[in-house]
Parts: sequence; C-alpha cells; structure tokens
Amino acid sequence: MKTIIYMVRHTESPYTEGNERTRGLTLEGKMKAEKITEILKDEGINIIISSPYARAILTLEGLAKELELDIQIFEDLRERHFSDYMISHEEFMPAMKKMFDEPDYALPGGESNTVCQNRSVVVLKNILEVHKGKKVAIGTHGNVMTLMMNYFNTNYGFDFMNQTKKPDIYKLQFKDLELEVVTRLWKD
Repeated sequence: MKTIIYMVRHTESPYTEGNERTRGLTLEGKMKAEKITEILKDEGINIIISSPYARAILTLEGLAKELELDIQIFEDLRERHFSDYMISHEEFMPAMKKMFDEPDYALPGGESNTVCQNRSVVVLKNILEVHKGKKVAIGTHGNVMTLMMNYFNTNYGFDFMNQTKKPDIYKLQFKDLELEVVTRLWKD
C-alpha cells in the first residue's frame, strides 16, 4: 500500500524581523498559492497538514477550501530556529553549509540539523502510520522539508535545499517507511 506525501514549500513571504510565525504572503506569493491549488486539486488529496507558521498555512488555504478539508496544524513542523541573534545574509549560507556538514552543530540558541530533523521526522512517521495508503499535503519550509527528505535519502542535502524554490512541490511515494520515488511537481 502506497502513501503519497506532497511536500509543499511555502510561497514568497515578506521578511519582517521578529515576525516569523505570523508573516503572510507577498502579492506574488498569493498568486503562486493559487497555482499550487490548481496543480494539486485533482491529485486526490485526503488530508492537509501544515507547519503552524502563517506562510505555510496560507500557501495551502486555497487548496483546503477547494477540497473542503481542514488544515491540521503540527507544531513540530515549524521552521527551524536558527539562532537567538540576528544572522547577516553573508554569514547565513556558510553557517547552513556547516550545519549540513556537521549535523550536531548549531548557532548560539539555535537548533542543529539533528534536533530539527528528529522533531519533524517524528511527525512525518506518525503521518505515514496514521494515514497509510492516503494522499497527504504538508505545508512546510525549505530547511525542514529537506531535513525530512534527507532522513529517508541522504541525497537530499545542502545542495538540494539550495535549488528549491518558493514555492516548491515534491511528491513523495512511500511504501511503509521506505521512500520509493520523489517527483517534483512545481514548474517555474
């Protein structure tokens, strides 16, 4: 019995410091969320689950309305906490690369890849068990999505994360807890 997971990375969101959980979508992000609905509305999705962050929820809101489904929120699918201090753009990518090279490394006050992956994979494994044989859309973030996919196949790492887009959609086919096939559905 196959279970299909649609990993939906959120669309563009205006960056507002100190407003991580409540950031909405840009105008372009809202238009791309409509495109996500068009791509996924005929996939036969049974369940919609999301990170608690507004940008992830809003990305799937149109699909939920179209399919007349509620969006279930799971706190442990939230974006990873990178640091307790402001990270400059110049230091962000080298730090991110180091986190993938050394999974237990974390910036001060932040989560390591190991910690973030462990909390999110517990949720994903539960989804795969509870919704076996179903099709589930998950509203997520680039780093969290990559770490969940990486747990099942180490080819999904730093380079993969850097080539993903906002938004992006990956269709993951599982047999029990084995990731069999990954197909990218988002077309730029």
